[in-house]
Amino acid sequence: MAIDNFIPTIWSARLLESLQKAFVYGQPTVVNRDYEGEIRDVGDKVRINTLGPVSVVPYSKNSDLAAPETLTDASQDLEIDQADAFNFQIDDIDRAQQRPKIMDAAMRNAAYALADATDQHLASVLWQGVATANVQGAVGTPVTIGYGSGETQPYLALLNAAQKLDEANVPRTGRWAIVPPWFHAYLLLDARFVGSGAAEADARGVNGLVGRVAGFDVFMSNNVPYVAGLTEYKIVCGTSYAAAMAEQINKVEAYRPEKRFADAVKGLHLYGAKVVYPEALALIIADAGSQTA
Repeated sequence: MAIDNFIPTIWSARLLESLQKAFVYGQPTVVNRDYEGEIRDVGDKVRINTLGPVSVVPYSKNSDLAAPETLTDASQDLEIDQADAFNFQIDDIDRAQQRPKIMDAAMRNAAYALADATDQHLASVLWQGVATANVQGAVGTPVTIGYGSGETQPYLALLNAAQKLDEANVPRTGRWAIVPPWFHAYLLLDARFVGSGAAEADARGVNGLVGRVAGFDVFMSNNVPYVAGLTEYKIVCGTSYAAAMAEQINKVEAYRPEKRFADAVKGLHLYGAKVVYPEALALIIADAGSQTA
């Protein structure tokens, strides 16, 4: 495809669509995407408005209600503080050798790389924004997950996380947990874990779904944060209204590199995320223990 036929708005939309299909942490079942607006540059802010609680009062037959309650509101700013770019070229010889879909493939690869970087940022924002009361383990003293003596079984760790959300009055609908591959492997040893196939994930339009347990849809990701030596994994559980994210493919440009016979494309992805309700998240700081008793 020559750059004469390159339409930036179409390719921006296709890139964003591919990007969203690659998210785990960034998908709408995990974070709230309702606040996305017009994003022009790094430093832009998206206003998040939230309402206070609605009071419920006893009702007596044939009596007047009190004057309507004035709801309190509050606002928070979600700053677009992240910017990732890509820049690749396709040599004219490759283009001439009957590879008409090479640009599509390259853009899909760019979308996956952008999604991977965004998911890593979101994972960090989420675990650092969890309410202190909802944390199991700690940095430096993680919970050991496994089936050995003195270890916490993965099902019980998730059950404890669910209890913390229950105590915070977090609705049970739409709860999720994002786990690393080893934690998923441990869950497979427990009959209470209900696995999900790719067909179910595709039907629901979600990425990384591997099953359900303790009231959570369980997603698997390699972007679960950990420290060097594969320890202290930050396993976050929650619901989609706990955090908000906004993003935009700000620029996609095609050009001819001065010193190459090639078509090149560069793009800019702007995004930001914020934990809005810390009490609607729970965290397990975990090490991997034994798979056997």
